[in-house]
Amino acid sequence: MFSGKPMKPTFKSYLPPIQTNVKETIEPPIKKLEPKLLPGEIVVNEVNFVRKCISTESGQDDLWGKLICTNFKVSFIPQDAPPKQMSQLSHLLLGEHDIPLTCLEQVVTVNDTRGKKKVLGSNQKLKFNPTELILYCKDLRIIRFCFDEAGPESAKKVCLAIAHYSHPADLHLLFGFEYQGRRYHESKEGRANGSTTRRGLQTPIFDRPSDWDREIKRTGASEWRVCSVNENYAISQSLPEYCIVPVSLADQDLKRHSVYFTDNRIPLWCWNHPNGSALVRMASIYDPAQQKKIEQKVFTAITKSHPHRSDVFRYELDKNLPNIQEIQSAFVKVRQICVIDPFEESEERWLSSIENSRWLEHVRAVLKQSAEIVYCLDGKNASVILQEEEDRDLNCVVSSLVQLMLDPHYRSLIGFQSLVQKEWVMAGHRFLDRCSHLKKNYKEESPLFMLFLDCVWQMMNQYPAAFEFTEAYLIVLSDSMWIPLFSTFLFNSPKQRAQHLMDFAKNKAIPHGEDQIVYFPPVWDWSQQFSNKNQTLFNNPMYVGKGATCVQNGEVKTFRRTKQKTYSSTLRGTPASLRNGLKGGEDTQPRRGSLVSELRPDFSPVKDESPSERFFRDWFSQPVDQQGLLIPLLMPSHVVLWRLFFLRWVPEACIPKGGIATAYHKLSQLVDEIEILQNQLRQYKGPSPDTTPLPSPSGPPLEQRRMYFKASSPNDPPTPPDFLNSSFPFTPVGNLCRRTIYGTPISKFLNGARIWLSTETLANDTV
Repeated sequence: MFSGKPMKPTFKSYLPPIQTNVKETIEPPIKKLEPKLLPGEIVVNEVNFVRKCISTESGQDDLWGKLICTNFKVSFIPQDAPPKQMSQLSHLLLGEHDIPLTCLEQVVTVNDTRGKKKVLGSNQKLKFNPTELILYCKDLRIIRFCFDEAGPESAKKVCLAIAHYSHPADLHLLFGFEYQGRRYHESKEGRANGSTTRRGLQTPIFDRPSDWDREIKRTGASEWRVCSVNENYAISQSLPEYCIVPVSLADQDLKRHSVYFTDNRIPLWCWNHPNGSALVRMASIYDPAQQKKIEQKVFTAITKSHPHRSDVFRYELDKNLPNIQEIQSAFVKVRQICVIDPFEESEERWLSSIENSRWLEHVRAVLKQSAEIVYCLDGKNASVILQEEEDRDLNCVVSSLVQLMLDPHYRSLIGFQSLVQKEWVMAGHRFLDRCSHLKKNYKEESPLFMLFLDCVWQMMNQYPAAFEFTEAYLIVLSDSMWIPLFSTFLFNSPKQRAQHLMDFAKNKAIPHGEDQIVYFPPVWDWSQQFSNKNQTLFNNPMYVGKGATCVQNGEVKTFRRTKQKTYSSTLRGTPASLRNGLKGGEDTQPRRGSLVSELRPDFSPVKDESPSERFFRDWFSQPVDQQGLLIPLLMPSHVVLWRLFFLRWVPEACIPKGGIATAYHKLSQLVDEIEILQNQLRQYKGPSPDTTPLPSPSGPPLEQRRMYFKASSPNDPPTPPDFLNSSFPFTPVGNLCRRTIYGTPISKFLNGARIWLSTETLANDTV
């Protein structure tokens, strides 16, 4: 009779438990995808089974993995990551598929079934389940994720989290404050007595009188002094605590007159020419009743600082150059043409669109204005005042470019960083507003710093041996604006920086009196982002610097140049000049067909040539001294699109195994080989009084050599890099969704293009 009691099993299994699970024997366990988190970084939301789109035509190159939102970045972790290429820039803080939240321009969700698209902002609701997420980035990437297999609710939550955390309401919500606090305390054990120095940071920060004093001595500005009238920001909220003023101006006069300047910004000294001329910047005087009197006082003091009591000329940049809204509009247009819109099949039409965006026109206008000022300082031996209403935007751009043209020190890596620190960070450029880190007011956003970097690149493109740093360095510097871990690009003024970092130190229990550079370092501490090897990508193999070496009669000697008169040049526009406070001077209207209106390659004398035209012609007729004055060529055909910046994520525009990357590779190997041979020569000949000291007889170790690509031994077979294209050292594949990977007519044009203009403009270009 059958009973309701279950029978005990008579079979005993001796197999391991894992093998009794039929599902697991067929389907291996899924690899756990975990993000690499920095100190203080937490995962806010995540979603599995996400597809990162590489090509819109076919999904064969797409990646599957997990999409994660943290309080610092959007991170995608591929399930099966392709092998990492050796020859690319490896970031210590960000992975190949990571995007800092502050780098996000727009977060767009798409629902294909309902045909809906929505731009997400902070604290917004999403009424549909997204099938796609498109991220528009400030570094010009466009990245698309599809949620075909992902859970609808998880996809919606991660989209909302990304939108929310990329639009912080308060500065202290940026991840850098949490990260640097944790980092400081974690490294405390390695510091003696709980304090540290600036860790050998070579770039001056200009937050102390000694930095300014060294700049006075370096430029020979004997009639100028370091002034502490703004100590503790007693006069102006946007000026540094210490600045340089004429010796003849007393502190009490500066205090009395400061109230009439916009934001109390008294005139700021920028630089001194060896001939005694000074470059000064200042804000507008808003009280008409006091304007003439105060201007006369300032101009007289600057005149007294000149050994020959030379005239002072004023350039009103608000009147001469495009405003910040026009610059922003042009940048948006050129970005749309290069990155968002598909390439036109006709190169002519595409290049006309670039020209019509007016971005290159603005680049040219700024370079032209800067060179006009160089003419005044160098050719006329006259001091110059740059005037702008707030003295915090165009003045930063032009003052920096003028110094770059005149002073080879600023064309070295450390010198360039000190220039940015002095003329942008400490002078109160509003990085927080202009970069729109908090997304409070779109009207305040404008790529002034990007415009400056583009102008620098134009000069590097024309004079490649005059700059110690590379194009890759400029790109890395522009990308660093969107990584909120450094104090350089986070604040609107030195006071805002000091106040926020003081509050930060208090909240994080950092001892009072600790140097802010230690617990919240500037971007110039590149070791936070890159290894020593990757930092060698910043070195220009062609650089002809003061320390360059040559071999004569078997000895390594320092290359010395004879002092020669330098000439400045460029097209004179219509500067608003002012002699000792009164308008006057030579005719500023350019004549048709003259060197003033357009620099021409034909340098034959012109009838009725003005002093400025003669000055420019003389400079261009002489061989260029890479360590002397530099004047950019400014015809429309000379100012070209910065391809590596605007097109580096566009696969169609990439040149496989070609472009300037290949030239850099070969030059690096050649320079490295020369340095090895110099070391061997030194060992063979022995030292002599005039030889350049070298690190060691056998040369520096492989990991300490100056170039990214190293020369191999003559006996070794050549080892080409495993991956190289025109966007080196960046990796466009996987970072931008395009129609195809390679091969449109425009890519062929980019390979050998000399001019970035429409044929219509070229026809009108008189040579």
